[in-house]
Amino acid sequence: MGRLEGKSVIITGAGSGIGRAASLLFAKEGARLIAVDRSESVQETEKLVSDAGGTIEAMRLDAGSENDVKAYIGKAVSKYGRLDAIWANAGVSGGLVPLADQTVEHWMEILRINLIGPFLAIKYATPHMIAQKSGSIVCTASVAGLKSGASGHPYGASKAGVISLVQTTAYSLSGTGVRINAVCPGLIETGMTKPIFDNAKSRGTDHKIGQLNPLKRAGQPHELAAMGLFLASDEASYVNGQAIPVDGGLTASMPYAGKPI
Repeated sequence: MGRLEGKSVIITGAGSGIGRAASLLFAKEGARLIAVDRSESVQETEKLVSDAGGTIEAMRLDAGSENDVKAYIGKAVSKYGRLDAIWANAGVSGGLVPLADQTVEHWMEILRINLIGPFLAIKYATPHMIAQKSGSIVCTASVAGLKSGASGHPYGASKAGVISLVQTTAYSLSGTGVRINAVCPGLIETGMTKPIFDNAKSRGTDHKIGQLNPLKRAGQPHELAAMGLFLASDEASYVNGQAIPVDGGLTASMPYAGKPI
């Protein structure tokens, strides 16, 4: 049996990158999935999982919209009868905009998706989990939420907020049997980070990608998915309130500030 055999699981940001890799892995491990993304690419994720024999329903929804969050939570409970785990993974980068050129609107949109989205997922998932006295919540933060130098201001602030949200929520859920943790990706090769890889290739410096961490390479989405699987599963039954870097060792010394690829 798989580590999530029969469990009802929601993954947001499932249309590509980490979310798609997680959908494929979780389904392989027996999860019954609701895959959420505002892009039509979530339909491709649904097909890939279905073709591999997995159980999945895709929903084109906005993870930062309260009504949409209610909809995907409701779908998981009505379709599968319960909610065992949710990975609030959806996020946007916002790019590298100079501080003086940043707008309130720019900040608000990044915070809406990256921070308010996980808050809403927690708000509407926890009543079902508390009622069944079990559940696991995983949120995607970032190494940019741990220290400066890895992103733009609003993205870093949003991910620091996710880490704080996870830590404070863990205590709010004391005694309920519900766990919550964050994964903090380093440089992972996804659609979000594609400009970094493309720019390095155009300058002929792609061999330097990932050289600032001890493993000397970038990470892949399946490596984040594996950590999320562990945290969502009963194997992580005593892991709670943590922000776990998956970054090749980058944050062991934080050597990258001021050293762009």
